[in-house]
Amino acid sequence: MNAPLHAGAIDPALHPSALQHLSNTHLDALEEETIFILREVAASFERPALLFSGGKDSLVMLHCAEKAFGRGRLPFPLLMIDTGHNFPEVTEFRDQRAAELGAELIVRSVEDSMARGTVRLSRPDEPRNAHQSVTLLEAIDEFRFDALIGGARRDEEKARAKERIFSHRDSFGQWQPKAQRPELWTLFNTRLAPGEHFRVFPISNWTELDVWQYIARENVALPSLYYAHPREIVERRGLLVPVTPLTPVQDGETVQTRTVRFRTLGDITCTCPVESNAATPEAIVQETLTTEISERGATRMDDKTSEASMEKRKKDGYF
Repeated sequence: MNAPLHAGAIDPALHPSALQHLSNTHLDALEEETIFILREVAASFERPALLFSGGKDSLVMLHCAEKAFGRGRLPFPLLMIDTGHNFPEVTEFRDQRAAELGAELIVRSVEDSMARGTVRLSRPDEPRNAHQSVTLLEAIDEFRFDALIGGARRDEEKARAKERIFSHRDSFGQWQPKAQRPELWTLFNTRLAPGEHFRVFPISNWTELDVWQYIARENVALPSLYYAHPREIVERRGLLVPVTPLTPVQDGETVQTRTVRFRTLGDITCTCPVESNAATPEAIVQETLTTEISERGATRMDDKTSEASMEKRKKDGYF
């Protein structure tokens, strides 16, 4: 399959009808590729699962899976690794969406790993995103999953951009960036030795703009936090930090109520909104066309420290 037309190549100054035609053309190509990959996973592996957080990328992937296999006919369960610090709006939406599809939802918690002693925090308020690797590997061992389908995209972060669509993991769950298998002409090497597994990323070639254009076109339902809403925040280290029991106000900070939305959703302790009045997918598409900061760069406190670098996390087994 030829590489799909990149959304960034679309000139927003084009006539609306021409822009709509180009948009549909490249979205059709991306959707086709994603459905092809999902079907390859179902055909190639015995015990796959789809990593499902209730976030926009996993919801787009789930929408494509519904097109690939039909409602109520997903050939794999949905797997959620819960940090215990998730926004309640997201977990409620996750459960609702899984029920609507008649899909099996498996939830495994970082807090259970903490109780077993396999996860130890350096401080009580430490972000738990990086510790999801341990819980994920425990779930893989428990259910003997041989392929996990994730919603990561190459435009999100430099380490993600290095990764193949079918990303091999060794018997320790580790990713070796210098020993990746070639992927030529959409031919995927899915050979596994005992104890190994694959992470598969069907929307690798999508961008944040592609995702929002697809959400707008397909009317994909999302948690309300993705759209503009008033919220109490404080400014901290150049970010807008939501005021919650897990992220309380610190000395010297002033609470403000601003209209914000979340570009990405994760652990409450490290996920921040951006100021925005975009209350519809179409408005977010227009906003995304003009932004110069990546969604993780603008919203994730844990990505700003070298100790939590994405490449290190992925080598340790992260999504």
